[in-house]
This record gives sequence, structure tokens and C-alpha cells, in this order.
Amino acid sequence: MSNFRWVICGLLFLATTINYMDRQVLSLTWKDFIAPDFHWTDDHYGTITGLFSIFYAVANLFAGKFIDWMGTKKGYLIAIFVWSVGACLHAFCGWAALGIAGGSIVALTTISVWLFLACRMILAVGEAGNFPAAIKVTAEYFPKKDRAFSTSIFNSGASVGALAAPATIPLLARAWGWEMAFIIIGALGFLWMGLWAWLYDKPAKNKRVNQAELNYIEQDRDIADVQDRDNVKEEKPIPFWECFKYKQTWSFVVGKFMTDGVWWFFLFWAPAYFSDQYGYTSDSTMGILLILTLYLIVTVVSIGGGYLPTYLVEKRGMNPYLGRMRAMLIFACFPLLGVFAQPLGAYSAWWPAILIGLLGAGHQAWSANLFSTIGDMFPKSTIGTITGIGSMAGGLGSFAINKGSGSFFTWADGLSIEKVGADNAFTFFGFDGKPAAYMVVFCICAVAYLIGWFIMKSLVPKYKPIIPED
Repeated sequence: MSNFRWVICGLLFLATTINYMDRQVLSLTWKDFIAPDFHWTDDHYGTITGLFSIFYAVANLFAGKFIDWMGTKKGYLIAIFVWSVGACLHAFCGWAALGIAGGSIVALTTISVWLFLACRMILAVGEAGNFPAAIKVTAEYFPKKDRAFSTSIFNSGASVGALAAPATIPLLARAWGWEMAFIIIGALGFLWMGLWAWLYDKPAKNKRVNQAELNYIEQDRDIADVQDRDNVKEEKPIPFWECFKYKQTWSFVVGKFMTDGVWWFFLFWAPAYFSDQYGYTSDSTMGILLILTLYLIVTVVSIGGGYLPTYLVEKRGMNPYLGRMRAMLIFACFPLLGVFAQPLGAYSAWWPAILIGLLGAGHQAWSANLFSTIGDMFPKSTIGTITGIGSMAGGLGSFAINKGSGSFFTWADGLSIEKVGADNAFTFFGFDGKPAAYMVVFCICAVAYLIGWFIMKSLVPKYKPIIPED
């Protein structure tokens, strides 16, 4: 049996890594490089990241259907082309803002925010195609029992991208300016496009996939359906609006809405957190080491999370959905560690880095299994659509937590004991001002997964695949 499916999985991993590096450039440069030039506050940055989440959410609603309609080969190429262009365009926001503002600091701040928002919109439209395409390709190239594991591998590209980003982006920004950081990282997507165009085709049509591997990939179907490589039957797609009548759709929507914002919060705010609370800027040796440690933990621990459902299915005899939900309940407990990040941070910044890393690992393992529930329940022809709908909900949740956090941090920073006195200060669990605000957000993040799991389980208590009506 050939094993070309793992080459395809590797391409998905590379695309997701590039996706998250492009997304991380702003979070690793705004506090220490961009904000001093344009006089941004936390609220300005919260607006940019929050509206990016809205752009991403709306784009996802259409991106999944676009991928199902265009096909994974062309659809993925178009998506990564758009987001790579958007990533590179960020570099020109500074020059354009300086030219338009005419020396006014107020105008410079406002104009720069709007220009970055325009580029984030282009980036969001392209990046919205990544997960619908990747999940659809995973369903094309892997049987149900292997999908969570393969998803965890390509999805680890998110944490590898977040791991590679702090090791490279601040150094690029320091050496050649933050503008070149956007251009160099953004250009990686164009290189990936060449590999995808050369290597990808559907399994039945890919000459690198032999019949034995095709039989393995399609083991969930009647073997007679896959013996004739030229006539593998396509499943009937579910019409877009009809998807919303199924509880399985709403279960996925809830899972994404409740948890995606947690991951994005730490992705966008972790560098600023270590800079604000401990004085370690994103380009300092300690700042880089803290972020590297955080995402190294995420990367190593999360991959094993994708294998747990395979173990439960093969060794314990569970059906794929039951094994997946059991694994997700375990991973939903990991974020509870986030409650201790801020208190233990009083002793060392390494504690928040380690605990947030474990929280992030729980998220990535949760996310890999959450994505795989789509393939358990829906036909392959509709996977992109359902992924897009759920990712839209995840984007809305991310908007709420990122925009809300930015405004909350700015408000709380003005209400520290040092500035307004003990009687008027904002306090929470022994912290005041902005540290108290971080503690509040960490507590919200800690319980989001368990709440999401119980709602999902109540909506779809047992395995119930959807068969489109003729």
C-alpha cells in the first residue's frame, strides 16, 4: 500500500503553519514596533483584532460553500493566494498612513487603524478558506478512524506557526523593520501554491495513490464502490440552508463559538501580556523564550490528543463519535489550568507560559476532534459548507473576546489602585487594574470548553450520521 495520504497531510500542515504565521505577524509587532509609531492603545488593537474576527466569521460562511463548489484543488489555491496578498499589503499601511496624515498624530492613529483593518479584511477572506479546504481534504484522504489523528497533525501547524513566529518575526522586524516582516512571511504562501498544484488530486485520480491505499481510504464505504477508480461515486451535497435544520450542525456551531475565541485571545494577546505584566518585549530574549515555550508545549501535547479517539475506537470498541466526545471531555478540562496562570505569575513568568501552553494544547486537541465530528456526521460533499458555518461562529466568538478584552484592559488600566486609590479601583481575586482584567478573562476562558461540551452532548447525545434525501 502506498502512503501518499501522509504527503497530502504534510501539505495541509505547511499551509496551516503559514496561515498562522501570517496571522501572528501583527500580534508580535504591534506592541513594540507599530504602536510607538502610530500611538495605538489596547483598545485600538482590540478593534483591529476584533473586526478581523468579524471579517473572518462572515467570510467563513461563504468560504466553505465556495470550497465545496470550486473543489479542493482550485479552492485552496485561490484561498492562499488571497491571504498571502493580504499579508504582504500590511507592509504598506505605515507608509500610506504617514503620507496621508500630514504630520497630525490624531489623523495618523485613525488612518493607520483603518488601513490595517482593510488589510486584515483581505487576510481574513483568504484565511477563511484554509480550514474548510483542509477538513474536506482530510475526509477525502483518510477513513473516519484516522481523521482526528490526521487533523491533529495538520492542525498542529497552528501551534508550529505560532512557535516559529516569535522565533523569527521580532528578529526580522528589528533587523529590517516591521514592514519586511509582513512581506517575507506573506511570500511563503506563494511557494506553497506551487507544491499544491503539483502534488494534489483526489485519491481516485491521483497516480501516486495505488489501489490498496484507495481501498484503505474508502474503507467506510462499500468496497465494490471503489474498485473502479474511474467511477467512484460522489455523495450528494446538502443544500446550504437545509444544513441549519440539523442538530449536528448546531452542535458544531456551539463547539466553535464557545472555544475558538479562547485560542485566538491567547494567540493575539500573549506577547502583549508578557510585555505588559512582566516587561519582556516580543524581541527580547526572555520574551521570545516565553512564547516559544508556550507553543512548544501546545505542539507536543496536542498531537497526542488526536490519537486518543483512534485508541478508543480500535482498542475499546467505541464508535467514532462516542470515542471523539469522550476524548473532548478530557481535553475540555485542560483549560481549567488557566485559572492559576495569573496567581502563579507572581512568582515567575514561566508559570503563565507553561499553564497557557497546556491550555492551548487542550484547545488544539479539542479542535482536531471537533473538526472530525463533521466527517462523522455529514457526507464529504458538504464538509466544506459545515466547516465554514461553524468557523463563522468561531469568528463571532473571537470578536466578542478580543474586542471586549481590548476595551476591558484599557478601562481597567485606568482603575488601578495606584491611579485612583483602593476605594475606587477595579479589583478581582486580589489583583487590581489591568492584572485584574487579565484574571477575569482567564477565568472565562477556563470554563468555556466544559460549557460547550455539555451543550454539544445535549444536542447530539449519540452517533447519528446524516444521509441526504434523494
